[in-house]
Amino acid sequence: MHKCFPARGAMEGLLSRCRALPALTTCGRQLSGYVPHRFYHCGPERGKRLVLSRMFQPQNLREDQVLSPEGRSGDLSCKSQRLMLQVGLIHPASPGCYHLLPYTVRAIEKLERVIDQEMQAIGGQKVNMPSLSPAELWRATKRWDLMGKELLRLRDRHGKEYCLGPTHEEAITALVASQQTLSYKQLPFLLYQVTRKFRDEPRPRFGLLRGREFYMKDMYTFDSSPEAALETYGLVCGAYSSLFHRLGLQCVRVQADVGSIGGTTSHEFQLPAEVGEDRFAVCPGCGFSANTEMLHSSQTSCPACRGPLTESRGIEVGHTFYLGTKYSSIFSAQFTNADGKPCLAEMGCYGLGVTRILAAGIEVLSTEDSVRWPSLLAPYHVCLIPPKKGSREEAATELTGSLYDLITEAVPQLRGEVLLDDRTHLTIGNRLKDANKFGYPFVIIAGKRALEDPAHFEVRCQNTDKVVFLTREGVTEFLSQVQVV
Repeated sequence: MHKCFPARGAMEGLLSRCRALPALTTCGRQLSGYVPHRFYHCGPERGKRLVLSRMFQPQNLREDQVLSPEGRSGDLSCKSQRLMLQVGLIHPASPGCYHLLPYTVRAIEKLERVIDQEMQAIGGQKVNMPSLSPAELWRATKRWDLMGKELLRLRDRHGKEYCLGPTHEEAITALVASQQTLSYKQLPFLLYQVTRKFRDEPRPRFGLLRGREFYMKDMYTFDSSPEAALETYGLVCGAYSSLFHRLGLQCVRVQADVGSIGGTTSHEFQLPAEVGEDRFAVCPGCGFSANTEMLHSSQTSCPACRGPLTESRGIEVGHTFYLGTKYSSIFSAQFTNADGKPCLAEMGCYGLGVTRILAAGIEVLSTEDSVRWPSLLAPYHVCLIPPKKGSREEAATELTGSLYDLITEAVPQLRGEVLLDDRTHLTIGNRLKDANKFGYPFVIIAGKRALEDPAHFEVRCQNTDKVVFLTREGVTEFLSQVQVV
């Protein structure tokens, strides 16, 4: 018998002892809903409560301890980068690359759900394409050379060249072209993915706002005519506007240059912010808007109505392109029209910077020392703070636990959204300060008034600075209005 396996007698004894364990008789029917107990602070008999002491959330809550990936605190010229490092939402891996820690992953997953809702509402179908993209696809469009050093290139063991995809026009068009029996009756196709992208930025900075590796939603559309393609273009732009409205981000859609993507029409969705690397101009009179790259350098009047232009800085969080047949003609992405003749598909492509949207939202919504999230994206919506151990209010500790259980039972949408700050060796004030930094939309404190009959809990609305005192029933009624995704 191989030395790695126990002797037969020892194995039989082990199996006998296992069969004697009563818990194992119900193991099969419990496994489907099993959650490892070690992830929770208290046992199943008290409910499975998410507790802060178990969260993997490294904190450097002193600003002077926060360093940039290069180790120089002076490089942190961006509020969102500084806060995300300070609170422990991200951790540097290498220049332009970050570990996304649990709170950030939860926020991104929520953002992806909102994106899915908006894209699928207009007929989007989700795909997933490889990050490795063969060089021959890029050479076919001449972008292997055009993109220059921005492409992260590599060779496999056979000498075959690839790039780590910064975008997927070539790959998706080749995929659709491989389906050789497409009919006009099947179009339009709106195919999208949410995936990692790679760009060899010469100077990555501002944390998740400009990195070498990031998440993007990219959609590629295939239509039967230019008119239909432009209709789809308007549909997707409308979905983008709806998305940003739901997130509470006041983005501006501006005319933009097509750049290396190509096509004949392009728009950017710009989120006004002082740290923004783009400049755009808006006409208050007629609503004209454009990236300043589209205007003459000395132009100060609106090209549409001749009124004065207002210039702002912005963060580009979305970009749309009408491509026409630029890519479909190269890869022969065709369909059969009503007359049975082959025609080239009319294409569009549409990008959303997923990690950039999250960081940009934090940039414009946060205070100088506290994170504020787009409300739908908050990693946890409610933080409960029980009294300090040994304090006069300690008797309210159990009330806090029962309130946790009541919220998760009475407000179904908040299951998995409530966090208990069980670090009762700290004062309520210290934990409230941390909760403020993390930006939970609602913080509920069991203080002196929790000892009243009936007990009243202090409810703080972080995004509005509103404070109210509510009974248990008042808390659940108040929280029942909270929207989550």
